[in-house]
Amino acid sequence: MTDAVLENHDVNDEALYRAIGDRYLQYALSIIMDRALPDARDGLKPVQRRILYAMRELKLSANGGFRKCAKIAGDVMGNYHPHGDQAIYDALARLAQEFNVRYPLVDGQGNFGNIDGDRPASSRYTEARLTFASEMLMDGLAEDAVEFRPNYDATREEPVLLPGTFPNLLANGASGIAVGMATNIPPHNIGELCKACRHLIKSPNASIATLMKMVPGPDFPTGGVIINQAESLQEAYAEGRGTIRLRARWDVEKLPRGRWQIIVTEIPYQVKKSKLIESIAALIQGKKITYLDDIRDESVEDIRIVLEPRSSKSDPDLMMESLFRLSDLECRFSLNMNALVDGKTPKVASIRELLRVYLEHRRTVLLRRSEHAIKRIDQRLHLIEGFLVTFLNLDEVIAIIRNEDSPKQVLMDSFGLDAVQAEAILNMRLRSLRKLEEIELRTEQDHLLEKRSDLDDLVTSESAQWQSISGELNATAKTFASSPYGQRRTSFAEAPALEGTASLNPVESWPITVVCSVMGWIRSYKGELDLDQEFKYRDGDGKRFVFHARSSDRLSLFGGNGNFYTLQAATLPSGSGMGEPVRLQTALPNESAILDLRVQNPDDTYLLLSRKGRGFQVSAERTLSHTRNGKNIFSAKDDDEPCICIPVSGDHVALVGTNRNMLVLPLADIPFKNSGGGVILMTLKSGHLAAACCYALADGLAWRLPSGSQRTFMDSSQWVGRRGNQGRSVPKGFPKSNRFF
Repeated sequence: MTDAVLENHDVNDEALYRAIGDRYLQYALSIIMDRALPDARDGLKPVQRRILYAMRELKLSANGGFRKCAKIAGDVMGNYHPHGDQAIYDALARLAQEFNVRYPLVDGQGNFGNIDGDRPASSRYTEARLTFASEMLMDGLAEDAVEFRPNYDATREEPVLLPGTFPNLLANGASGIAVGMATNIPPHNIGELCKACRHLIKSPNASIATLMKMVPGPDFPTGGVIINQAESLQEAYAEGRGTIRLRARWDVEKLPRGRWQIIVTEIPYQVKKSKLIESIAALIQGKKITYLDDIRDESVEDIRIVLEPRSSKSDPDLMMESLFRLSDLECRFSLNMNALVDGKTPKVASIRELLRVYLEHRRTVLLRRSEHAIKRIDQRLHLIEGFLVTFLNLDEVIAIIRNEDSPKQVLMDSFGLDAVQAEAILNMRLRSLRKLEEIELRTEQDHLLEKRSDLDDLVTSESAQWQSISGELNATAKTFASSPYGQRRTSFAEAPALEGTASLNPVESWPITVVCSVMGWIRSYKGELDLDQEFKYRDGDGKRFVFHARSSDRLSLFGGNGNFYTLQAATLPSGSGMGEPVRLQTALPNESAILDLRVQNPDDTYLLLSRKGRGFQVSAERTLSHTRNGKNIFSAKDDDEPCICIPVSGDHVALVGTNRNMLVLPLADIPFKNSGGGVILMTLKSGHLAAACCYALADGLAWRLPSGSQRTFMDSSQWVGRRGNQGRSVPKGFPKSNRFF
């Protein structure tokens, strides 16, 4: 009985597991297809497509009047998109924001937010209508250009996608986060995209390098300067993933008496101007930027941020290079060209693949519109044939209409007409019976027959189809070229050649003494003070790192989380107080200790070791970090963690564990790595690694005695072993603290 119950219990668990998995999969697919990822063919998410279609149904044309956004959001929610009205309004507002969308698809009237990060006004206060660009996206909806499907309650129909006269996915870009995937596509210039599409029509296998001669990179609505190298951009567009470095545009404005100031006229895409200014002002107030005196926002319609230097003798280029490193005046745009390539399948595609998907969509639209036009022409020709029968038998037709009780059926029987033709004849006006009308009908018939012949040739000839699409793209490019949105806004520049500590720190260099406590409070004193003197610390705190440096130096900090952080010596707080926590300048977690702090020398090599005796060598240049989050170098495995970071010198390293065993390894046996968890250097069956010291074997191994004197142990060759050995007991006289110094 118990076994039967357990067996049934297992079956139910399996059924529940499958049920949960199936439902979560349905949820994930719904998020991917119906919310987060755009369709590569028209570049729109479902909510955006429904907003534009609902506005079209409300007849909010680009030349028409405006309607309240509350009315638009309500229609979208009630007819097509049964989700929150606030979410719909947010999507609507974004389509109208010129600082977010390269080619706005909604023309807004009222407060739709600004580049400072202010939110749009409530939907009851704002009004909107379509733009010329959105009307171009929907051109052909009335001509059966795309498929329609029932809406959520089957009371009306909505388009599956829009015809898309221009490649909107790349023109306006897209961003979104789905389940297990995301997309982040930057905007581009329509003229350049159309040119690349036309080239793809001629050369379907064109290389990425060739396409990028026509589309050199993104064209952000806020302008800015891209400083990527051409090779890195080409690689990103070929793989569909990469990073784009975007900087603010600035210029030097001359002032009287040899003074000058810097004017920032364009800021990076999606950077909020107010927060950017606040962050730079905080750096100035906290004396993190010693070469900048003030920042002012003089923006009205155009951006104008004024940066005043502390001294007119400063170099503007060096000053801005440092600002780019410390603030959001330079940002990195993560390129991730992930889209639904066929409306169902998400794929990270290259720029060539996305353009090919768009061109195939345009070919489908062309064929559907052509077949629709042929159908309409056939219907009209059919009616014209009936009208011409009327003119050939005018008197008899009039007599039938006047005398018969059922003239429709009599007309059909007498002249071989169908119901549609007979009904059209009965609906003719008397004025249409004039002789001139017959001539016009025959002229129209000839014209329609000629047009139908052309459409037949178009439908049956693939080359004619691509030629027609190429002509449409050329016309689209000319249309946008003459608009205010035609010119490229984002330019390109070479990556900065300024390297090294001094070049990025345009401040005067003077000697300083850096003091950092056990609890991580850091400060600096001017001049080279005695390193053995007593410094004041907070209660319960004490001495940890004290060393000499210069104000132009960068400091390297290694944390217990395996990350390296880079500090600017010039930005350290003054030694007049107790300093401030180093965690205010870095993102070092509270639970992670500071394992090492020293002046960074790019030519140095560090030896990184963990508690379980793993380690590797890394170049100091590889540890340089430009962000508060630092750079992860040591990734500890299992329950291991980094514990030692020392500069490499000499030819051997001595490792000592808490079990009082010592192992000496040649430095040549320790591998170099850029990052990772290291290799096993010393096996510790009990305890953990306590200390390490690099030295030259011929010069002997030195350590400090409790009395303060130093002892040098010359013959350490018997402790030399291979990687992974346990070592042997430490030499006689080695400190009980298991420390060398």
